[in-house]
Amino acid sequence: MTDSPARVLSDDELDVLELTLGGALPPSALVTALRPGPAHDVPAADAPADSPVADTVPAATLPAAALPAGILLTDAENTPLARLTTRPGEAPAVEPLKPLAAAIGPQWDAAVRRPAREVRASLGDGPGAGLGLLVTEVPTREETDAAVALASGSDAGSGSGSGSDAGSGVLLLVPVARHAPGPGVVGAPGLVRAAQGLAAALTERTGARVTTVVVPWSGRGGASLDDVAAAYGAARVERLAAHRSPATAERVAALPGVRDEAVRALYPPASAAELTRAASGAHRRGAVVFFTGLSGSGKSTVARALAAELEDDGLGTTLLDGDEVRQHLSKGLGFDRASRETNVERIGYVAALVARHGGIAVAAPIAPFAAGRARVRAMAEEAGAHFVLVHVSTPLEVCEARDRKGFYARARAGEIAEFTGISSPYEEPDDADLVIDTTDVPVPQAVEQVRRHLQTLLG
Repeated sequence: MTDSPARVLSDDELDVLELTLGGALPPSALVTALRPGPAHDVPAADAPADSPVADTVPAATLPAAALPAGILLTDAENTPLARLTTRPGEAPAVEPLKPLAAAIGPQWDAAVRRPAREVRASLGDGPGAGLGLLVTEVPTREETDAAVALASGSDAGSGSGSGSDAGSGVLLLVPVARHAPGPGVVGAPGLVRAAQGLAAALTERTGARVTTVVVPWSGRGGASLDDVAAAYGAARVERLAAHRSPATAERVAALPGVRDEAVRALYPPASAAELTRAASGAHRRGAVVFFTGLSGSGKSTVARALAAELEDDGLGTTLLDGDEVRQHLSKGLGFDRASRETNVERIGYVAALVARHGGIAVAAPIAPFAAGRARVRAMAEEAGAHFVLVHVSTPLEVCEARDRKGFYARARAGEIAEFTGISSPYEEPDDADLVIDTTDVPVPQAVEQVRRHLQTLLG
């Protein structure tokens, strides 16, 4: 099975895999997401018999050349997550191998990020969730009132349902993607918090039983959000954004220009033009947050969670993860000392470019050598940016125990040459701004430590 060709999944493809493994989409949807193209149909009957998706998801298509019988699906860290099997004329199948990596934030809370089959089963034990509300945007007061009306059954004219859904429970579905949204858009953590606030309001104002569920959603796979909502157990689906009136939509769209309007009202045209120009050219000093530590120390997990939190704070943040950089920026480099130094220097160069323009770069390579880390610090400071070196000091024995990919065992067996901590040295930094041992420090606490330190620098 290890001979199966491997496919490193993008963030969008990971969303589809998570939905597939959770029972919200059939494996044919995963094939569509991975290899769309004109060819023969794959039977859509591969959905679970009790899943509403079985009859709603269109058949996936394969390219003219059939896919290999088995494809190993991995994440960016090359962790084997699942094996996809496809054969012409047969329904594809997905075999889970290892759990998908989770990050930190409300959108990753296990209480709300639950598999579709689990949610559907839990709703089946009670009265069920007759009404599914899709929370695709931060709800306005108007949409909150509309949700209350829908939940109480007083809005009998909306959608295909009526007051018969009253009292049967409400399923709040929050579609979020792994990839970060564009600048100025509320990200996954903020959208989930807003949905939880809506859930509290619905419970208080209607007494309805409200279940909030995070749906990994990239729009890939050929299914609609309505299809997926049905797979989670919603008998009737309403999009809250559809209940936003044109007048409210216009006011929301005008929000970015409110300051400019206020400036124009306070100042004569020439003065207003200068103030607007100065504001558009405002430049915040950027920062490079550079994590270093052994493989398995937890640096990538903390770095990803930190980047997501900073992005949700409205700070333009770029994550430069070591494994992902190896696949793109440093593709073809080896793991000898010279190659490792080149890899770190490339990461530092890109991070400095990001920070030079006021952004925040979060990097998480192993960076085993002091000289390489010093060059990264120098590049950041030359760019006029803050530099924060975070040493994730988790001991070697703990890193080995955590090893999901078996690298340490292979290195000790001599199968991997120059593996940091085993057959290649790791020079512990003596100039770290923060030292965190994730053996004792939970990831949320580690993220908060780095955030507090960064906030003192950014002001």
